[in-house]
Amino acid sequence: MTIYSQKITDAFQTVFSKIPSFIVRAPGRINLIGEHTDYNEGFVLPAAIDKAIYFAISPRTDRIGKLYAVDLNDSYEFSVDAIQKSSKSWANYLIGVTSELRTAGYVIPNGFEVAFGGDVPNGAGLSSSAAVESGMGFALSELFGLKVPRLELALTAQRAEHHFAGLQCGIMDMFASIHGKAHSVIRLDCRDLSYEYFPFNFVNYQLVLCNSGVKHTLADSAYNTRRQECEAGVAILKQFYPHIHSLRDVSLAQVEAHRTDFFENVYRRCRYVTGEIERVVAACEDLKRDDLEAFGKKMYETHEGLSKDYEVSCVELDFLVEQTFDKEEVLGARLMGGGFGGCTINIVKTEKVTDFIQQMIVSYQHHFNRKLVCHVVKITEGVEKLN
Repeated sequence: MTIYSQKITDAFQTVFSKIPSFIVRAPGRINLIGEHTDYNEGFVLPAAIDKAIYFAISPRTDRIGKLYAVDLNDSYEFSVDAIQKSSKSWANYLIGVTSELRTAGYVIPNGFEVAFGGDVPNGAGLSSSAAVESGMGFALSELFGLKVPRLELALTAQRAEHHFAGLQCGIMDMFASIHGKAHSVIRLDCRDLSYEYFPFNFVNYQLVLCNSGVKHTLADSAYNTRRQECEAGVAILKQFYPHIHSLRDVSLAQVEAHRTDFFENVYRRCRYVTGEIERVVAACEDLKRDDLEAFGKKMYETHEGLSKDYEVSCVELDFLVEQTFDKEEVLGARLMGGGFGGCTINIVKTEKVTDFIQQMIVSYQHHFNRKLVCHVVKITEGVEKLN
């Protein structure tokens, strides 16, 4: 049992005066390559990591759901038969999953008590909310023998995010938390949700996240604008290729062939997305060959595209990536997530990780007068019940 699973178990016993039926671990996720490709029906390459949310849960004999957020020291309870949104935003993730399972036809026969918390850092782009939703769905399925398929759990978590948390997110975060596999990344096809595992087990290298600690306010509006620009590109390309549905159906060569038909910003958005979709496929071939150096170069290409063509980086993220250019121990680095803040993800030689982190902290403090928080993460199994 980990420190955090023990902490959640102890908190459950203190609050509910009983031992939980079992513990569930729901991991956060990283995305190695494939950014802003999901809503263009492309590929992404996520993995579950060893930062996780833990749940302690037991059934009740009535129809009340009692929730306790350990890290917030806050409680909420609701009727399983009359589910409504809460004014407490954290509770809506768990309430929403309960509601969506019932809407999908799964019978929640009793109330329940659950305590949850963990070490997925908020605001770092590791999808703590998806881990909460994924873990809650899995815990309820296990507790009441619902036998919800893993893909349905991911879709349930996504619907909960849409309907109760109010964020129109993609499926990647929940999918990775639920379908994660140790020492492997998942190539998820965001068009049909088919997926394939590729090996990522390099003992001589570690994955290091550098959290810029910033989140610029234009992120949400810029995200919507990028989606609209991609759709505008598709509308133009449909004049030449009537069969296409999204940028997934277009090659980079086709975008280049029609450059003069686009506004410059739409051209650059389409150039990045089509190139990134092709890059994910090529990066998977690198992993098949155990060619991590070639994979790392593609991460740098992704960052260049995100910064210059898609324009979702910021000075802090560009600085963090640029600091790695002259470091031989770093094979690849890029911003991870939607952009305008959050983390960079770096592939660093194991023996140099400590030095790398220290140098990055010093450089960032000197340049921005801000503390850089770094996390070394390992790729792990997806959501699971712990012994």
